[in-house]
Amino acid sequence: MSQILKIVRKRQSTRVPFEPNRPVAEEDLKQILEAARWAPTAHNMQNFEIIVVESKELLEMIGNIKSPISEAFIRENYQQLSFSKKEFLQKKVGILATMFPPEWRDPAKVDEIVRESKSWLLSETVEGSPVVLIVMYDPRKRAPASEGDFLGIISLGCVLENMWLVAQDLGISFTVMSVFSADQVEDELKRLLSIPGYMRIAFAIRLGYASTPAKYLRVRRELDAFVHNNKFGNKYTKHVE
Repeated sequence: MSQILKIVRKRQSTRVPFEPNRPVAEEDLKQILEAARWAPTAHNMQNFEIIVVESKELLEMIGNIKSPISEAFIRENYQQLSFSKKEFLQKKVGILATMFPPEWRDPAKVDEIVRESKSWLLSETVEGSPVVLIVMYDPRKRAPASEGDFLGIISLGCVLENMWLVAQDLGISFTVMSVFSADQVEDELKRLLSIPGYMRIAFAIRLGYASTPAKYLRVRRELDAFVHNNKFGNKYTKHVE
């Protein structure tokens, strides 16, 4: 197996607090940003800007921003959950319910959960992070002949994956924070970080070192479950070990 594929298979999201007093080395951070620089983008648009937030004061202020819990997220969340390891291993897609608070693990209580859900602080997400990267794009621009700038959005995904794989190779913990693009949160961040009004936040990333080992049961479909040979429906059976 190639070294790059080994890194791809080890990559994971680290959903535990980070060590607040262990900074990311400047040279390591530069390598992660260099990976973003060389990410493939549609028409070589390079349609992204990145803010590196290292100031403890700013990180604390970001942590104090309130984020409402999306009703759509709560309801649609249950479509992706497995409620046991056995179910998870059978489905091979989605996530385990144990990744969420106990009160969120009963789909029969979804209406109650929606009624009682309140705003939460971003500090619950950025806890202990010595550095946060905020990735933005300009929606006024788009890849040529790309309805809804679909290719531009794919490009942002390439930027994300490039940074993630380099961080994994460097042994740096990495978590994507999609909540930073929520309207209310984005408005606060624009004010706090002087982001121009026309820019949009695609996502944010917290970097650091996990305070406790982050071990999760990880599953993926087998190749013949999603790869088709020559025609749709002809299963691909040439497995790569």
